[in-house]
Amino acid sequence: MPAKTTTVSRKLIEKEGLKFAALEARAKKKGKIDGEKWEYLGRMKNLLQLLTKRTHDGEAIAAPNRDSQTYALLSEQILRAGGELRSIAIEPNSRVAMVLPNGPLMASAFVSLAPWCTTAPLNPAYKSDEFEFYLQDLEASALMVETGSESGAIEVAHRLGIRVIEIEEGEAAGSFSVGEARDEVPAREEDAIALILHTSGTTSRPKMVPLSMGNLAASASNIAATLQLSGADRCLNVMPLFHIHGLMAPVLASLISGASVYCTPGFDALRFFAWLDDARPSWYSAVPTMHQAILSRAPRNREVIEQSSLRFVRSSSASLPPQVMAALEVAFSAPVVEAYAMTEAAHQMCSNPLPPSTRKPGCVGPAAGPEVAIMNEDGVALAKDDVGEIVIRGKNVTSGYINNPEANAGAFHEGGWFRTGDQGLLDADGYVRVTGRLKEIINRGGEKIAPLEVDEVILDHDAVTQACTFAIPHDKLGEEVAAAVVLKEGSEVTENELRTFIAQRLADFKVPRRVLFVGEIPKGPTGKIQRIGLAKALGLAP
Repeated sequence: MPAKTTTVSRKLIEKEGLKFAALEARAKKKGKIDGEKWEYLGRMKNLLQLLTKRTHDGEAIAAPNRDSQTYALLSEQILRAGGELRSIAIEPNSRVAMVLPNGPLMASAFVSLAPWCTTAPLNPAYKSDEFEFYLQDLEASALMVETGSESGAIEVAHRLGIRVIEIEEGEAAGSFSVGEARDEVPAREEDAIALILHTSGTTSRPKMVPLSMGNLAASASNIAATLQLSGADRCLNVMPLFHIHGLMAPVLASLISGASVYCTPGFDALRFFAWLDDARPSWYSAVPTMHQAILSRAPRNREVIEQSSLRFVRSSSASLPPQVMAALEVAFSAPVVEAYAMTEAAHQMCSNPLPPSTRKPGCVGPAAGPEVAIMNEDGVALAKDDVGEIVIRGKNVTSGYINNPEANAGAFHEGGWFRTGDQGLLDADGYVRVTGRLKEIINRGGEKIAPLEVDEVILDHDAVTQACTFAIPHDKLGEEVAAAVVLKEGSEVTENELRTFIAQRLADFKVPRRVLFVGEIPKGPTGKIQRIGLAKALGLAP
């Protein structure tokens, strides 16, 4: 019976692949991306079909100083992985924690295993106590590591009685096997969980976010359509692959589109331009702090930039200051598209569109996949330009947190609307402007301050390269406004001078009472600045 099920699945994949190839050929003949192609791709719900519909020798996964993995090799590896996993008793509902280095092996392991079991990538930089928490919370069936790994997760897994699976990368980037070959095992259903990620847990216990194969398929299709990806594209990935941003946009959206992804060991501003020169990508995606680090080194890498051919630059996972967006467009002579995303939406919710459509600095664009609305606390939809909570619903959105009924009760409004926890508004054109995290809004004696608004003003000062506004405790007001500031190399400004500059643009209650000049603003493991907890990190709160 299993053999028959899988044989049908394989034939269906081949049939769908031929149909999709015809649409691609027609789009190529027209010399533009065919809208019908994306409508068709969006209708394909099966993640396995999306990932294995191509069997040609075009490049799928590349890496520095490595032979590339072709689509033919990757498709065969993905189809073979199902049987290999079953041969080592990894079942459809097994949860496999993955502690693999950033690069082609992690990318390939994720797309090869997600159709057949539940993957759970973990940050390799975690300490033993953190590995113990996450492995126990996941109730992991196994831990996957690279052969020869010295990760502390291995000792923790042995202590917890969790089996350890070692995989070794082959000659082609990302190639591996995980067990004995076994043909034809049943494909999983659309609602089977493909990926579990934890929320950041800045202010409370991290929550487990389950994302189904249908969630991933929908989100990858949305991203691919937004960015108009095709087989001619190549993404330079610098994002960590234990994070939804790296997994979904550079990797999964590229691979369902016939594009290729060049997998680096992780972000490194000193090596970025060497990779740009080697990969010659058509795009890259990063968080704002990474873009700022790249910009700081752009003047000394003009020759590499002039020889590059970026079609666009993408930014996501945190608010992109308009000043940084403008500087990137000048530096790379390419449009910058800012996307709005979160783990619970399998990444993308909104995105500024590519030219010739309008990009709005300071906005995250219109809905780009799910439905998006603004609601008040009672779940009532608000009018255009009214500020409230951003809510979403759609095929890419999680159905709810695992083992957390209390969090689920507060996470959804009636009608299946997921509450993002972000404050914002919809303008007259349907573009979303995010004004801040609701938990990050500073409440100064009843007066509400959006940190992003203050950041944008500070960044307009000629001496400033980075800024982060945050709350510090106050014995009478409850909270007071503070800002951490990084100055441009060779620039000077005093705290009073900067406060005077801000006071010319903002009401007095929004002007930071404390300005700290720092060499670097503390960031989380994915490169995002975390406002909550910054006062404590900088010694301004107990």
